[in-house]
Amino acid sequence: QVQLAESGGGLVQPGGSLTLSCGYSGLASMSASMAWFRQAPGQERMFVAGIQGTGTYYADSVTGRFKISRDNRKNTMLLQMNTLRTEDTAVYYCAADETGSFEPMKHWGKGTLVTVSA
Repeated sequence: QVQLAESGGGLVQPGGSLTLSCGYSGLASMSASMAWFRQAPGQERMFVAGIQGTGTYYADSVTGRFKISRDNRKNTMLLQMNTLRTEDTAVYYCAADETGSFEPMKHWGKGTLVTVSA
């Protein structure tokens, strides 16, 4: 059974940095896709960044500011977020799928809240 757990959310000032972590277990496939999504209040959940094999993918709104990485030895995926903006405020979710797909994704964490505010 695949389990995902996010951590690292919190309050940060605009222009600041934050790193989210997703610990996972039960994900047997090394070629599985993993991704971060976010959902802001009143908005639909949206793709933020994904990683599959050696490839990384980003939403236009975070390109150049966020970096996704995965450490299979530690069973951890990270999202390094820099130059944060108020519009980055959202609940961030970790997701994984053994088929390598980003849409849809089968497994989800419960989310961690990131608030960007002065």
